Amino acid sequence: MHLFKTIFHHNYHTLNNTSTGPLVSLLKSRSVIRFSGSDTIKFLQGLLTNDVKKFSELPSKTASYVPAPNLPPVYVPPMYAAFLNPQGRFLYDLFLYRKPLGEERLDGSVPDSSGDLELFADVDSSVLDELLHTFKKYRLRSKVEIDNVAEDFSCWQLFGGNLAEKSDGEEETEAASVSRVPAVDHSAMSSSHGNDVGWQWFKDPRVDCLGLRGIFPSKETPPLVEPGNETNELNYLLWRIENGVAEGSTEIPKGDAIPLEYNLEGLNAISFDKGCYVGQEFIARTHHRGVIRKRLLSLVFLDDSGKEVEQKVGPGSEVINTASGKKIGYVTAALGCRGLGVLRLEEAFKGSGSLTIQGQKGIKVEAIRPKWWPAKWFSEHQQNSAMA
Repeated sequence: MHLFKTIFHHNYHTLNNTSTGPLVSLLKSRSVIRFSGSDTIKFLQGLLTNDVKKFSELPSKTASYVPAPNLPPVYVPPMYAAFLNPQGRFLYDLFLYRKPLGEERLDGSVPDSSGDLELFADVDSSVLDELLHTFKKYRLRSKVEIDNVAEDFSCWQLFGGNLAEKSDGEEETEAASVSRVPAVDHSAMSSSHGNDVGWQWFKDPRVDCLGLRGIFPSKETPPLVEPGNETNELNYLLWRIENGVAEGSTEIPKGDAIPLEYNLEGLNAISFDKGCYVGQEFIARTHHRGVIRKRLLSLVFLDDSGKEVEQKVGPGSEVINTASGKKIGYVTAALGCRGLGVLRLEEAFKGSGSLTIQGQKGIKVEAIRPKWWPAKWFSEHQQNSAMA
């Protein structure tokens, strides 16, 4: 335990030290699947919360685009989305990627951009089999194949250091430095890609502070991964916890979580004008009602003196406001002295200094509003508090 505390505090300092470079983690908690076939877009459009049609519309806007060996590939940014049950409760999250267009193969040929669309998704490994079964259950007669390609591809995250503070242009430049800039030699590009599937780093589609994300061939080391900056996935979890972002069907409880309470709107996972999808009615009704009274927040666990201290707080632990004696929410994830929790906003902030964990003496809880939150979310709870 003492060793873990030492590692935890060292890594926490490293993640927040802007003088050091970003860290990179292989995300073993995520697996990659592939959707292919002529009905891929239509199929996913009717199931997921985001507007998957953008994957087919973006390339078509480049009317003059003709794949050729002397042109750089066209990259489409990834998309974050959720799959809900008919009652509008969260089931799975997906990061969707489109294979680069016009990427030159090793034999010198170029794929036909008019062929069937392929979309890849990184998903929660702990529910992989169930997720595949659920998608196939909805497939019916749709012309779409759903394959597990977890052995062929791996998911990676580049985060921390001063990466989150860079401008969009600087991030794009760093991400592009190995595989996007037209001036880069094609042989070097092929080498960095590892094979004929030219994957690269992309800005995380949720919020800028999370850094860069990508899927890469499993047998190859991605660009920007070096012995000095590769780190355990727990450090990525810690980074997300501090930034108030849950991921996967455990941290966002499957079949129970209300997507807007877990901030999926602010994480660019939901389109409110795309049309119908599974669970859409509940999401639309909740959104148009105007005020979300509970949201996912970052938590800090403290001792009686107010010092951050590592505690054995597990998911599901109830957070109590001792001033009112009311339960105001629960913990969804915890690591060391940090955690995530869904709390009633009014009491989470008004009850500063009086939040504790039910049944655990000597533990105080501080709720922190993530910096990336839209200003209107904070004003909503203040307005709601004034009305109360």
